[in-house]
Amino acid sequence: MSRLLFISCFFTLITGTAMAQRPARPAPPARDPHAPGYVEAKELPDGANAPANADGNFILGPTHNPAPEMAAKEGVPQGEVVTITMESADSKIYPGIAREADTFGTLDPTDPAKLVVTTSHPAPYTRRVTVYVPKQYVPGSAAPFIVGADGPDRLLFAALDSLIAGHRVPVMIAISISNGSGDAQGSQRGLEYDTMSGLYAEFVEKEVLPRVEKEAKVKLTKDPEGRATMGGSSGGSCALIMAWYHPELYHRVLTYSGTYVNQQWPSNPQTPHGAWEFHEHLIPNSPAKPLRIWMEVGDKDLLNPNIMRDDMHDWVLANERMAKVLAAKGYHYQFVFVRNAGHTDRAVKQQTLPEALEYVWQGYPIGKPGNSR
Repeated sequence: MSRLLFISCFFTLITGTAMAQRPARPAPPARDPHAPGYVEAKELPDGANAPANADGNFILGPTHNPAPEMAAKEGVPQGEVVTITMESADSKIYPGIAREADTFGTLDPTDPAKLVVTTSHPAPYTRRVTVYVPKQYVPGSAAPFIVGADGPDRLLFAALDSLIAGHRVPVMIAISISNGSGDAQGSQRGLEYDTMSGLYAEFVEKEVLPRVEKEAKVKLTKDPEGRATMGGSSGGSCALIMAWYHPELYHRVLTYSGTYVNQQWPSNPQTPHGAWEFHEHLIPNSPAKPLRIWMEVGDKDLLNPNIMRDDMHDWVLANERMAKVLAAKGYHYQFVFVRNAGHTDRAVKQQTLPEALEYVWQGYPIGKPGNSR
């Protein structure tokens, strides 16, 4: 055997052994929606969705078939999609960071709920903003709109085609913004979505929406009742963060598997537990805000997916706690716990998105095409 071949085989053996010895992350267990401490919820027949006009807590599943509204139908107008490219070099708010590949962070020895990341550094990014403009939009009219994270969201566009044509939601623009890359602490996506502040909403307001109006040739309403946010995972917590810190901009929120957990970085002493603070302190200790919220979580959603063991990384528990504090404060909200569902489960989204959009837009006048206020 040649020396080169021997070395190659040796390292293959060592690497394979190391990989075999590395324990795989166990799949999250299926949580029981009737577990002690969880909110009381109404169990629905398998395959049914919650009523679009009802507040409260509901249990769905375990079968998840796409809603009829998710399929294109003959005679239903399809909206135009415009794609805008944004470079980090042009942003005054987010010039760009990245965490080095194959690194994560270490626990702060003085605080088990804090992660220290030393491998994050400045880095450029390119993002796309995908804008859906319905056929029914009348140029020059001020349209309601929804801003979504982790775009492009083709499922959202498909649902809006059907719902707008059926006069079940307003004639609205959908603005689907891709993230700045990476995930969690030390990444651009984590900085944008997990930071407990109004900065991301301000980025959207100052740097994204003007480009949308100019390049998609639309006019967007300034009325917060006509503005919604949505997203899944950290994009979901970001949707609530946008409305929480800027209720003068957004009143409607839709989230799948919202990351209402301790994932903020850099740490902020005002909100040391990140988005876990929503149900721990912020919502219980603040006057109710004029927000309408739809939330979903799966029974097999994430549970302690990293080295932090602070009891603040259970996505199911976090969303259950959110439902509890929202109810206590008298918010208009709908919470669906879904059986046989994982994190940001695509099949669940295809089943529930039309109903979720209808719920979020309850109370806003649908009117006739082009008459958006």
